[in-house]
Amino acid sequence: MCPSSQKPITATDEPEFFGIDHYGFPRSGHDDPADPTEYYPPYFRSEHFQRFGYHVQQLRGGFHWVTSGGYDAAFVVTDDGVVVIDAPPTIGENMLTAIADVTDQPVTHVVYSHWHTDHIGAAAVYGPGVEIIAHRITRELLERFPDPLRPLPTTTFDDDHTLVVGGTTLELSYRGENHCPGNIFIYAPAEKVLTAIDIVSPGSATFMHCDASQNITGWYEAQKQVLSYDFDFFVGGHHMHFGTYSDVQACVEYFADVLDGATAAVERFSRSDALLSVLDGGGWDRVFVGTENWINSMANFTTKYVLEKQTSDGRLWWERLAGVTSQTKYHAYTVLESIRLERPRPNYRLSGENPPVFLT
Repeated sequence: MCPSSQKPITATDEPEFFGIDHYGFPRSGHDDPADPTEYYPPYFRSEHFQRFGYHVQQLRGGFHWVTSGGYDAAFVVTDDGVVVIDAPPTIGENMLTAIADVTDQPVTHVVYSHWHTDHIGAAAVYGPGVEIIAHRITRELLERFPDPLRPLPTTTFDDDHTLVVGGTTLELSYRGENHCPGNIFIYAPAEKVLTAIDIVSPGSATFMHCDASQNITGWYEAQKQVLSYDFDFFVGGHHMHFGTYSDVQACVEYFADVLDGATAAVERFSRSDALLSVLDGGGWDRVFVGTENWINSMANFTTKYVLEKQTSDGRLWWERLAGVTSQTKYHAYTVLESIRLERPRPNYRLSGENPPVFLT
């Protein structure tokens, strides 16, 4: 996985659970650490942002990034109009204001990254005359669950679609379900800007439960797919920052550590002795309590591993990424459940054997 000075953990390592507080964080003799100071950029405390609630910044050429401090979107100014990517309700009509700040060109095209309301729930602000491009699955979902504020796409595709407007090219690709079905990659090759929403959030550990993603194995695969692109700027959909390639690498390293810790936790606590020690004496009416303790023990094991690990640059994760102390246990739970549900089992119960081989 990722380089580290920490000794690799194995299924036989015994965690020191008395070193974890009631939030699941390691007790270290100091208060829970705050987010890194560099996480909050200058615009966040600017008079304009405090008054209007948005910030727009040119990344390269006509490609612009727009943020509300919690949600991101983008637009590209071309010779023949403006192409917009997404429409978060938290930005809302400020998308139009941000565009007007830099050009008088009209919005002609809108690209939906995926169907979720928190990213395209204000798309109606662009008006009825725009061309809306999205993956076929996104249209199917919006047809099934109609919303007048999320107009149906007018152009759909299955695998790849190249959008050329006013000499500017955007390459749209669907590389399988990740955060949700239909979530696409949007790449501007000339500007070297990649937009991939809800995969990683530059500078942070992203929102809880792997950003509420549906296919965690696919979501991890998407992180590798992101790094296969040649980009200088990354738009991730959330938080305070656009990212650089190295920013994205840091996020991918963090979640690799979560996977390492969760994998070891599942192996350790799926042994028959560990499982029975949690369930023993519970009785039939205490099974769900025992199961909760079992899952919680795995989540604590994973959280302790991640928060105490020295990362590739020598710092701890809470010193590098925002949200680590508050979000890691949520990620740990989600990832360990994905291991149990989505990834191959080492074995299965054979006839006449109890307990199963993979629990011994």
